[in-house]
This record gives sequence, C-alpha cells and structure tokens, in this order.
Amino acid sequence: MSATLTDPAMLKPMLEAQQRAFIAARPEALSIRRDRLDRTIALLADNDKALCDAMSEDYGNRSEVQSMLTDILVSIRFAKYCREKMAHWAKPDSRSVQFPLGLLGAKAEVRYEPKGVVGIISPWNFPVNLAFGPLAQVLAAGNRAMIKPSESTPTTANLIAELVGARFDAHEVAVATGGVDVAKAFSALPFDHLVFTGSTETGRKVMEAAGTNLTPVTLELGGKSPAIIGASADLERTGSRIVTGKMMNAGQICIAPDYLLVPESMEDGVIASLELGVLDQYPTVRDNPDYASVINDSQYSRLQEMVADARDKGGDVMEINPAGEDFSASNTRKMPLTIIRNPTPDMQAMQEEIFGPVLPVKTYRGIDEAIQFINDGGRPLALYYFGNDSAERDAVLSRTISGGVTVNDVIFHNTVEDMPFGGVGASGIGAYHGVEGFREFSHARAVYTQPKIDVAGMAGLKPPYGDRARKMLHMMARK
Repeated sequence: MSATLTDPAMLKPMLEAQQRAFIAARPEALSIRRDRLDRTIALLADNDKALCDAMSEDYGNRSEVQSMLTDILVSIRFAKYCREKMAHWAKPDSRSVQFPLGLLGAKAEVRYEPKGVVGIISPWNFPVNLAFGPLAQVLAAGNRAMIKPSESTPTTANLIAELVGARFDAHEVAVATGGVDVAKAFSALPFDHLVFTGSTETGRKVMEAAGTNLTPVTLELGGKSPAIIGASADLERTGSRIVTGKMMNAGQICIAPDYLLVPESMEDGVIASLELGVLDQYPTVRDNPDYASVINDSQYSRLQEMVADARDKGGDVMEINPAGEDFSASNTRKMPLTIIRNPTPDMQAMQEEIFGPVLPVKTYRGIDEAIQFINDGGRPLALYYFGNDSAERDAVLSRTISGGVTVNDVIFHNTVEDMPFGGVGASGIGAYHGVEGFREFSHARAVYTQPKIDVAGMAGLKPPYGDRARKMLHMMARK
C-alpha cells in the first residue's frame, strides 16, 4: 500500500486504517518500536546527501553543511537517543496509596501507553528535522504516524514521502503531500494527537480544527524571542554568538533572537560586535554558499516591507554588508543582516515575529525596564541573557516567562535532547524532547489493584452508616 497521500479524500481512510492496525497489533513489543527507530535512522543516514540537495533546491541555496548539522545529524542523534531511553521511559511508575491501603496490599501504578495515531504537520524552515524529530518520539511511544510536510518545500516533501514509503508500511507511517487544501483537511482529522510546528497565527487555526474532534495538540509556535545584553557581557563573544544564531538559515528559525535589549551606554559597542561577527563568519553574503536564501518571494517581500516600514517610521536602518555587495542586482533572495536602531512599538518589526535576518536593537536604562518590556509582550518561545552578573541573570530568569532559555548564547537549549522543548502561552502548548516528549505522546493510564480484604466494609464505610463511620471521617478531617 502506498504511504503517500496526495488528495484530501485519501486522508481519513488512511487514518482509519492506521487506527485499526494499531488496535489489532496491541500489545506491541518494545522490539517493534526499536525496529521502527532503526529504520528511521537508516532512512536519514542512507539518504543524507539527497535530502540536503532537496532542501537546497527548495531554498534556492542552502548550505549542505548547515543542512547536515541542523536537519540530518540532529534527527539521527535524537532518534538514537529515543531508542536508548525508550525502555526506561516505558516502565510503569509505582505510586503511593494512602494509609492503610498500602499495608493491606493495595497497589497503584501509572502505565505510559501509546495513544494511537499521531498527526505531524511540519514546517519549511527545517523540513527534515521538524518532521523526523517528532516522528522519532511518536514511534518510541508506540504510536503510528501521518506526516504533512510543508508545501513551501515541495522537493523535500516529495522525497520524504518516497523514502518513508520505501521503509515503512503505510499502516505504520504515511506522508501527505500537497497544498493548503491537504493541510486544512489534515488538521481536521480525528487524530489521537496532533503536532504542529509553525506560526502562531496558523497554530490558532490548527487548534480550532483539532478542537472539533477534541484532539489533543502539541503546538510549537514562535513569537518574539528577546536577547538581553547585560552590562557585564563580553561584547565580542556576544556579538559573534548572536550573529551565528541570527544568520543561520538566514534567520528563518523559530527561536532565533528576534530583538536585542541593550544598555544605552553599550548600543554602539553591541552593534560594532555584530559587525565584527558578520565580517568573521560571512565576509561576503550575496554569493556565499554558506548563507541561505530566504525561502520564497513572498517571505522575501514581507521582510523588505518590514524594513521599509521601520525606515518610514523613523528607525535608523543599517545593513551589515562587509563586501559592499549590490543585492538589488541579484535574484537569489539573499538578504544581509539588517539592524533597526530606535525601533518603535508600532513598527511591523516589533509587532510580529521577524523570521529573517532583520534585528531591532532597543536600548534600556536598567534591567527592570528590560524585564518589564518583555513582560508587557507575549510570552516568547525562547529568551536569551548575556552577562556574568549572577544576580542580574537570576532576576531575568525569575521575573520573566518563556518556553526555554539559553544563557550566554542562543538556540543551544534546543540542542539538549534530554530537556523538554516547547512554548508557553502564545508561543506554544506542550513539549517534546526528553521524557516529557515521550509522555506527551503517551496516555498516562492509572491502574489500581485492590487487595482481597473488603477495605470499605472493614472501615465501616459501606451503608448503612453508623457512628463508627461518622467518628472516623471527622477524625480524618482534622487539621
């Protein structure tokens, strides 16, 4: 049976077939989950070059080294991590029972059981990683899966469908390709769980569609992730690390630093450190094979309009262009790192997630002002603090809320496989990675075993009630 679905009408029959296969196969041994992870790892390892080439074709230019690092290697490592931890995660948890039930032989445990069929809607910015990363944990938890890759990376999506079809029976993993009509129908299916990675705006629509079926969701969204530069920060190191994170994939990363908060007295120094970082890592930009293109014309136009809007509203816009290249004469959709000084709240760059190489730099007078500015906005997917002042760092961590944090760098918290990754509020719901991800895709089933003795009768808690029951309950209710 083909694992590729190209028509909305094909989706529900496939889901129902997978659900029937899931029920019929229960209980499945851990060895079957391990085999599925083995096949996932082999799929990625055996086709790394083809997948990198497909991503570059979809982008117009995307570094093979970057794709190997951010999509292939990270997915293989995560699948291996899930394979290693799976048996431990799947063990039931013993839970305590109230006195005197435990003494009488009562037992309580929580079993982490597969939910069934999990839908995965993956985005275009890391089209392999964000399809196969969730898939690894979904399979480790014992589920079947249907994947809908982004229509913005059609070459990669079609290759994923072909490779999955060659390694998996459609009742295990199936891939749906196509446009918005397929994606809309996909999100409305009655999955046992649905994972979506993408924009907050689209996430709301996905959650609304899933709500019709009461489908539980994991939403990995975005928002405006701030980077606070403390007065004690090492500027050269800070600038280099921000450039690495902001210019990777041309800033098309959901946890890329979206704006900087900088002490007033350090603004010039921070910008100089960014210029130095770009010069060191991207001495040329337009024809540099290490620097990715913006994904398509629509996204490129959106970013250009955002910069024009900032300029029209009084922002000081500067391009960091070490080689003085003429980008207007190129059709490669390459865009240099563009700094916006003096951003105002009404600018598009301060109203919406940037998702590109545009970086507003906002100054603050004291750390309380920076913290207040973050708290006045939506809760970000990531937050970054640079500095060596432990009291200031702890103030930032204890008085702000974000999905995750990296201190003295950006993005790296997402690379730690054993920690949960997810948002909070408008930046997401739920998490995967770590044991938390395994449990996200599992049903925590409570199992209580009663001893042979009649516990309720022995305690006098069966009717007809008498004085003994009343006295016992009043005694138990005391402070």
